[in-house]
Amino acid sequence: MTSIAYTPVNIQTSVCCVPSLPSWFGEVTLIAHHLQRQSVLTAMKEQIRFARRRFGHYEVIDFLAVLFGYAVSSERTLESFYQRLEPWASEFMALFGRDRLPARSTLSRFLAALDHAMVEALRTLFLRDLLARPLVKEEQADGLWDRQGNHFHVFDIDGTREAARQRALPQTTDRPVPQRRFDDLCAPGYTGRKRGEVVRTRTTVLQAHTHQWLATLGNAGNGEYRTELRQAVAAIECYCKAHELPEQQGLLRLDGLYGTGAVLTDLAGFLYLTRGKDYRILDRAEVQIRLHLPSDQQFSRPESPLVRTLYDCPDVAIGPSGVRGRVVVATHPAATAKSRIGITRDGIVYELFLTNLPQQGFTAADVVMLYLHRGSFENALADEDQELDPDRWCSHAACGQEVWQIVAQWVWNLRLELGHQLAPEPVRTTEFASALPSEQEQQHPLTCPAQGYGPPTPALSWKAGCFSGQDFLLQPDGTLRCPSGQSLVAHERRREADGSLRVVYAASIRSCRPCPVREQCQWQGRATAKPRQVSVLLHPLLVGPTSLLWRDWSRRSHRRACRRLLDQQHVEIQVEAGFCFCPDLAPAPLSRAQRAHYRLDWSERLARNARGPTASRVTIRLFGIPEDFATSLGLTTA
Repeated sequence: MTSIAYTPVNIQTSVCCVPSLPSWFGEVTLIAHHLQRQSVLTAMKEQIRFARRRFGHYEVIDFLAVLFGYAVSSERTLESFYQRLEPWASEFMALFGRDRLPARSTLSRFLAALDHAMVEALRTLFLRDLLARPLVKEEQADGLWDRQGNHFHVFDIDGTREAARQRALPQTTDRPVPQRRFDDLCAPGYTGRKRGEVVRTRTTVLQAHTHQWLATLGNAGNGEYRTELRQAVAAIECYCKAHELPEQQGLLRLDGLYGTGAVLTDLAGFLYLTRGKDYRILDRAEVQIRLHLPSDQQFSRPESPLVRTLYDCPDVAIGPSGVRGRVVVATHPAATAKSRIGITRDGIVYELFLTNLPQQGFTAADVVMLYLHRGSFENALADEDQELDPDRWCSHAACGQEVWQIVAQWVWNLRLELGHQLAPEPVRTTEFASALPSEQEQQHPLTCPAQGYGPPTPALSWKAGCFSGQDFLLQPDGTLRCPSGQSLVAHERRREADGSLRVVYAASIRSCRPCPVREQCQWQGRATAKPRQVSVLLHPLLVGPTSLLWRDWSRRSHRRACRRLLDQQHVEIQVEAGFCFCPDLAPAPLSRAQRAHYRLDWSERLARNARGPTASRVTIRLFGIPEDFATSLGLTTA
């Protein structure tokens, strides 16, 4: 050892090599211990089986251990992860009950050889482990409560994509056809804001109140969104069944990609909320009739100057499949630049929101606000990119990349679970929308009501033997059609004492004088000097009196508590020497199966890299662990 003479500080150097422990090793230790204590590692060994053509020395659990460590470490590449792990490879594999660390090239070959059966087995185990342990206690109920006190659980389904850039290669007849590494993984598709020539799309499912991932489903290019949606719905069905939730309490918030009637048939009876993309719905007669009547509500947000005018259509056929649902049409004046969302007609931008939520529990403004709240899902995807970056390329095979993304979401859920044990917090309640004001509290009698209107109701018969208001049909152009085929135009609106809005339609006197059915239509018959008038009443909806309540937990605080618990703490590792056998012992006799070179059974395959009882004992000491947290994990405190 040498020293450098310096007055304030004494610096010493040594030729001995003492590698530093990675800062993430303590978190890997906690997660591996938790998986071992919950018998998840045992389930991986017994339920996830895959036989390659070249057998090798390792099994599935060996490679999953590497991926779990890679996800926790947040290292940018596998190469940097292996470099940091190299001095502690034996101790790392001992956490998972294994002996040797697979080489990086071995891991790459394994991921490239995987099949869909193995991926589905891992996905099933991932969901089963999530459902085995509720994140919170039953008395702390999470969810969404509507204005009538009904309880719902919200699930977000949406896709995210990763673009890959490919090197430009000459393609001439004297050269072979180029073979791309991303051919099986990516395909041409919509890249969005990401630069690249080919993309891979991943559909994710999030429980919006606990912020747990339920599934990840990837495909090349723009993906197979109908197939992935069915798989996502199947995962949500398993979640609801495990928590004994009726399907009527599950609310699926979907991206506009799913906003067609054909796609909505795949939702298996769940409630849904999505942005519509089939603007032919606007041309339907019942929608056009509603657009020519007074609007239901005005909707705006404090962070945006945009004010939307809302029209609620409760029962509309969505698409050619005959699915009927509730359509909320939002309109606003078009700007100079083309609107990115919606369709523009005659200087008005129209947006569609499709749902089957009840009008008695959710007003039109509640529907739009609940859909725009999907922005929190984008924040969860952003956090996932920063912490885990599951879309980075871990394998150039589709199944291998899928396995990596499942493991990454598994680590996310484990951090949430451990964070709730480390820093338990009560569920937080947010008043998503305040209670509706009464009619007396409205500022102006002709403004939109706070709860919206019901379906238009024509006036009843006022004289026996005469035409009633029900004989005058509303038309898509905003007029009424009388029994003789003439049009009545709205010319007056007035608020009634009961809070309803009366729209008065009147015909032209030139149309009424020569009308052959004037005796049945007018009060005084042919002696009447005024044209026929018909009233259409819009009664306010009967909506629940309570406010919308949203109950959830923090998305970040628990994960950060788990990540930062040991980030700056010291970790000690002690390795005791293992037992040695006498080298003079005679070799064990071979069995007939070994002599005939039979294929090993599953237990024999696992035993090849299992850490034996005679291996060196590893003792890991973690500092800074709260006593209650250590007790909940079954760890000993010193």
